[in-house]
Formats: sequence, structure tokens, C-alpha cells
Amino acid sequence: MLSFNKSLCIIPLLLISVAVHAQQSVTLTQLLNQVDKNALALITDSSAIRIKQAQAAQTRNNWLPNLKLNYQADIGTSNNVTGPYFGYGIIPSSSGGIHGTNVTSTLSTNLGIAAFDWELYNFGAYGAQNKVANSDIIVEQSNFAQSKYQLQAYSISNYLRLLSLQSYLAIQRRNIQRDQEILRSIRSLTKSGVRPGVDTSIANAELSKARLTFIELNNQVKQVQLQLSAVSSLPYQNIIADSTLESKLMNLPVSQFATDTANHPVINYYQSIYQNSKARESLVKKEYNPKILLEAAAWGRGSSVDPDGNYNSLSTGLGFDRNNYLVGLGISYNLFDLRRKQLKLRTQKTVTDYSRHKLEEEKTLLAASANQANAEMETARLRLQEIPNQLKAANDGYRQKLSLYKSGLTDIIELNAALSILYRAETDYAQAKYDYNNALFGQAVTENQVSTILNLLK
Repeated sequence: MLSFNKSLCIIPLLLISVAVHAQQSVTLTQLLNQVDKNALALITDSSAIRIKQAQAAQTRNNWLPNLKLNYQADIGTSNNVTGPYFGYGIIPSSSGGIHGTNVTSTLSTNLGIAAFDWELYNFGAYGAQNKVANSDIIVEQSNFAQSKYQLQAYSISNYLRLLSLQSYLAIQRRNIQRDQEILRSIRSLTKSGVRPGVDTSIANAELSKARLTFIELNNQVKQVQLQLSAVSSLPYQNIIADSTLESKLMNLPVSQFATDTANHPVINYYQSIYQNSKARESLVKKEYNPKILLEAAAWGRGSSVDPDGNYNSLSTGLGFDRNNYLVGLGISYNLFDLRRKQLKLRTQKTVTDYSRHKLEEEKTLLAASANQANAEMETARLRLQEIPNQLKAANDGYRQKLSLYKSGLTDIIELNAALSILYRAETDYAQAKYDYNNALFGQAVTENQVSTILNLLK
């Protein structure tokens, strides 16, 4: 009965294994294509680009003139006194001569004005505004490219982790099968009196431990699948790493890769920020330049008071009695803008210096990362070359110990020790392959060669 129950326990594990192999795997290229299409972070960044493009279109139309049409019909009095004043806020205007006494008679007037004004020329300020607006677009586009590249690196890292976990699952399945094989041998030997019953308990404990490890690995696989699902919008159950990727990566001509840090998305992003700051310097220099203005106006006016000063019917003030026009060309410059320009330019130059130092810092960090990635790649390659020797020796040792145990020439402790050595050798080999693949893509990300590897994998 106990044996039957243990068989039932192993069935779910076998079903999981069958289900994993039955599902169609997702290649790395397919996953990255899904990430490019569906990642919310990229959708947000692409929207930011469209915002900057709309703002640039708005800036390009700053040169447009103003043409305002105004009309008003009024009823009131015209009781003037002489004297100047500053026009704070809205102060009603009353034109006409000054009467010797208060005149409180009501009159009607109407006024229609077409006013045109245009900042005809501002010595390059319009052009500087457009350059800043276009530079803002480039910054957002560079930010989008950087986000896409970083998200690509994140997806690759998790994909390789998933591939590694799938290898660990396969190793654990083999480990469970070995524990079952040992348990069957022990039961046979125990029945014949060759082995004590305690060996059965030890073997059962090892088998249970292996099953628990398998369950934990399945949980880790699910967690990585959920992370990849969040950025690709693929159902997490369908994200199965392509097991053929490992052999393909190991056969790639890594030595043929050329470093391309000059066009690295991270460097391009900080370069665009630096250029944007320089464009803003140019704008500060030009936005305080003199302005040449073209202005024109045409207006008509009527009043219920005739030229002799007679107050007629209010209805007579609704038509236009006089029409005028005025055209002028002027120049405007605020002398105190010289000081404002100096202060603002000094601030912007500080921002530019910061952007330049940040760009140089990122270049230095990227160069250091490239050297580190090369060193890690070489270490991973050497480790991968040596691991198969360990695996072969461990496998031979386990087979010998199993044969000796069945013959009664060794005990369960030594057999379990040999099994542990074999298990560690298999996991070390899986880890070595993961380290190599991770180092390979880490080098590619640092040296901006991810697309090269992906093209070679096709």
C-alpha cells in the first residue's frame, strides 16, 4: 500500500514534465518581438515622443502673426477732464472736448477694429526655438531606444534564467528516477535479507527530498514565466524556453563580434541630453534679441453726438461716421534683458557642463563594463570546457557505487554520497552553461551587439 501511495505522488511530477515537453517552445526572437509590441513601458515612451512632436509643431507656428477683430456698441456719458494717467487694468475711455460744466446727457457710440501685429524678425529666436523643440524630440526618441534596449536585456536575462531552470528540472527528474531505482534495489535486497530495513528509510528520505526540490524548481519556473508574461503579454503557461538555444549559442563565432559602444542606446541618450542643453544655450542667447514688429490697424467709429456738440437720438450712434487706418514698423528692445540674459545663460551653461560630465561618466562606465564582460566571458568559456570532465567522472563513480551496493560491497551512505556528487556535477554543468550564455549576452548588451547575435540565431 505504501508503495502504491508513493507511485501516486510521483504521477503529478511526471505529468508536469510531459506537459512542459508537449507545449511548443517560444524562441528568444519571438519573445523579444512580443515585448517590442506589447510592453507597457514602451507604449508609454512612444506616447511621450508623440507629445514632443506635437509641441514641436506648435513651436514651428510661433512666427504666425495676430489678427484680432473687435467690435463694441456702448451707451454712456462723455464728461472729460484733462490730465495724464497710467492705465492700470481696464479704464474706460472717453474721447472728445472738455465742457465748461458737467454734462450728464447719455450718448451712444460704436467701434469696430481690425488689428494686425507680427513679430516680423527677432534675429534667430524663431530658429533657436525650433532647434530646441526638435532636440526635445530626439531626447525622447533616444529615451525610447534606451528603454527598449534595457527591456530587451531584461527579457533576455529572464529567458536565459528560464532556460536554466528548465535544465535544472530535467536534472531533478533524473535524480528522482535514480532515487527510485535505488529504492527498488534496496527493497529487493531487504526481502532477501542482504540489506537492513534502515536503508529503505534513508532511500525514502532522499526520494522525498528530491521531490520537494522539484516542486520548488517548478515554482521558480512559474515566477520567471510570470515576469516575462508581464512584459510580453503572452500567457505565462505558454512561455517555454527553446532548449536548442544553448547549443546554438555555444557554436556562435564570438570572436567575430565588433564592439559598437559609440552608437550604444545609453550613450546616445546622454548625448542627446547634452546636445539639447547646448541648443537651449543658443536659445537663451537669441530670445533676448531685439524684435522688429509690423503693426497695422483699421477701424471705424460712430457717435450720437454730432460735430457741433448736439446730442441726437441714441440710434444715430450705431453707424460708423469715421474710418481710419494705421500701419507702422517698429523695433523693441529691453536694455535690462542684457542682465537677464547673462544670468540665464550662466545657469544653462552649468546644466550643459553637468550633461557633458554625465556623458563622459557613462562612456567610462560602459568601457569598464565591456572589459568586465570580456573577462567574465573568458572565465565562463574555460569553466564550460572543464565541467564535462567532472560530469563524466561523477557519472562513472555513481555507476560503480551502485553496482557495488547491489553486490553488498558498500553501504547506502557511500552510494548516496556518489549520487550527490553526480547531482552536483550535473547542476554545475547546467550552471556553467547558464553562466556562459549569460556572459555572452551580457557582453552583447554592453557592446551593443544583441542584434548581431539574434541574426546569427535565425
